[in-house]
Amino acid sequence: MSYQGSCHCGAVTFTVTAEPPADAVSCNCSHCRRKGLLLTFVPAAAFTLTSGEEALTEHLFNRHKIRHRFCSACGVQPFAEGETPDGAAIRAINLRTVPSIDLDALTLNKVDGASY
Repeated sequence: MSYQGSCHCGAVTFTVTAEPPADAVSCNCSHCRRKGLLLTFVPAAAFTLTSGEEALTEHLFNRHKIRHRFCSACGVQPFAEGETPDGAAIRAINLRTVPSIDLDALTLNKVDGASY
């Protein structure tokens, strides 16, 4: 099973080879709160950027450990790149960029990122 997502203008597209999630992380850090991100995390090997590498730019903040990737044309952040505490590469998928996900059906797991 897989699901696809994109930025608003469609320049950046991706596929995740995994079951669509039933829950999402809702973080209150300054970045996630302002962007309204709803996130799920997948191993990097399950993520394929299918188009738009040349359209992507990135933003680093706080500890500069997560590469927040966004479309330079429309400004939407479809995903971020980082590592788990044990060093495994992961992708944080912004579920708001996945049209097939019913956002209202997700169980939200609130994270107090503002306290980090």
